[in-house]
Amino acid sequence: MGSTGFKSSLTMTFIGTATAILDIDGVRFLTDPFFSPAGTEFDIGLTVLKNEESPALRLEDLPPIDAILLSHEDHPDNLDPLGRQLLDGRHVLTTMDGASNLAPRPAVRGLEPWETVTLILGGKVFEITGTPCQHLPGGECTGFIITTEEFGVGDNGLPNAIYFSGDTVYLEEFKKIPEKWNITAAILNFGNATPVLPDGPVQITFDGKQGAHMFRVLNADVLIPMHFDAWGHFEEKGVELKSVLIEEGINDKVQWLVPGKPARVL
Repeated sequence: MGSTGFKSSLTMTFIGTATAILDIDGVRFLTDPFFSPAGTEFDIGLTVLKNEESPALRLEDLPPIDAILLSHEDHPDNLDPLGRQLLDGRHVLTTMDGASNLAPRPAVRGLEPWETVTLILGGKVFEITGTPCQHLPGGECTGFIITTEEFGVGDNGLPNAIYFSGDTVYLEEFKKIPEKWNITAAILNFGNATPVLPDGPVQITFDGKQGAHMFRVLNADVLIPMHFDAWGHFEEKGVELKSVLIEEGINDKVQWLVPGKPARVL
């Protein structure tokens, strides 16, 4: 699978949950670092989360990482104690609250929705834009759009870009994305996580139908699903998710990643 207008290369290594290495022409981004072994429990107040599968790679298995895209730091399935060890001394982009909570790490930068920052990594100039998310009420979360001049432009004249959604449900505001960027790869967090809060159950991540709609709104070349495995609080796991995406008629545009195996996406 690949974009005919994309001038660079993207290789992904899925590690587990929302953790993956994005290797862009040799520059490596890591998303939402989680490395705790299966059976680890996290008491988050409302409930106790327990991961059912060990990540495909351990910390010591990682290649050098240039930057971390951290959608939010306050949920252990997106950042666990082992993952926190990777934040020291590295470029980290996250939410505004997250940057404050992770201080005093000088290389951690918080992004407002639609704010763009420039990072020079491996001699390449990247522009990374924060995107809005709707996750747990009262909590911050961010998605990311990654672009660089080396990606080239799409047939529509817009800059090619890669999108990582973070944990969110669908928002009408997402329609702004394809107005500014030509999304080549859409990396979406699924799972239909629907915790029961004091006021009742609340959906906080994409289900298959929402993600399919998001993919069509973005008009992306390829969809890479993440965040649908390894946790009991995910209502829609891999088999169910694939069935929905087949029903939605987009499974031919989906690249399913095998944990721990690098795969050329673009």
